[in-house]
Amino acid sequence: MTRVEFVKILRPEKARHICELVEGFYSLGKRVLVMVCDANQGVTLDRFMWTWKKGSFIPHVYDNGAVDCLDEPVIITVEERNPNGAKILIMCRGCSQQFVRQFDLAIDFAEAYDPQLLQSARRRFAAFREAGFEVAMR
Repeated sequence: MTRVEFVKILRPEKARHICELVEGFYSLGKRVLVMVCDANQGVTLDRFMWTWKKGSFIPHVYDNGAVDCLDEPVIITVEERNPNGAKILIMCRGCSQQFVRQFDLAIDFAEAYDPQLLQSARRRFAAFREAGFEVAMR
């Protein structure tokens, strides 16, 4: 069964949280798929991952269709597909429940610094729970 964990963030620093999560999973030998909203967010996160912390290295690729990414441990994408067979999904946008079910763990964000974003996260939390996912807040 897929576990969905919501990470509460208090400031608009989602990219930093994503990098910390990805780095932790990568250090455990896990493959990760990061689902972003659009190409702009994908390119921005791709660049940020190279520079976010001095001395850190997260091998990753932004899947824009121009490169083969089957062997990459970390993929950033806008489409609901899992080319590297990741078992960890980090969602920067909503994903279909059918897509999420192929992962062992899916991470979503409860952006507490913005009332509208927080309310949206509450609705997603409830929808996952109602659909039978194991749901938790970090």
